[in-house]
Amino acid sequence: MRRMRAVVLALVLIVLAVPGRGFAQEDRRPGIAIFPFEDGGWVGMVAEDRRALGVGLQQLLLTQLSQNTNLRIVERNALRPILEEQDSGRTRMDPQTAARIGRIVGARYVILASFSDYAGSNRPGVTGRIVDVETSEVRPNARNLRGNRDELFELVVELSRQLTAELQLPPLPEAQRQQEDTRAPQVPDEAITLFSRAQVFEDVGRSAQAEQLYEQIIERFPQMTEASTALRKLRGG
Repeated sequence: MRRMRAVVLALVLIVLAVPGRGFAQEDRRPGIAIFPFEDGGWVGMVAEDRRALGVGLQQLLLTQLSQNTNLRIVERNALRPILEEQDSGRTRMDPQTAARIGRIVGARYVILASFSDYAGSNRPGVTGRIVDVETSEVRPNARNLRGNRDELFELVVELSRQLTAELQLPPLPEAQRQQEDTRAPQVPDEAITLFSRAQVFEDVGRSAQAEQLYEQIIERFPQMTEASTALRKLRGG
């Protein structure tokens, strides 16, 4: 009996000593949550499309940041019910409330972002602020980027890089950065608008309409790979 116990104990110690085996290891990467982009106004764009754009840009920024394996991303599906419950999704978010929600979803940082066309100039701009969930304080270096009409996707890519630098995380590999630089100018604002509508359709359970829009994007704007990824996920792939 003693020999059997000794053998069992030895096996347990071996299993625990092997990396990735035994008890699940805690993910110590800093979690980050991205709230829907606030609507700073866009002349000529209807309110429904502006609301959708806030969601679409949220997902695009989330996708960009998720490429950095040094971060643990809080998915939109985990964040959305809390925002809806607190009726905070369409109001200006203060850092204290953002930090409180961030703690609920296990985030270390919260990104508060917004978009606008800068007083009717038809030149898009995006801003991004980092809220430290532990202190409820906003990092002092807010990001404020502007571009031309068809540079909205590029602005999101650049915003993700600047936020990564502000968090003092290693950047993406050079080859991956160059690939994004090549793709960014080829993603027009129309593709982003369609993608944003599809994301909202998904959120409200209108999967058929979302599929149609994703398929339209894939056919017309194949360089926007986020649409094909979203379609696969929607179909359970």
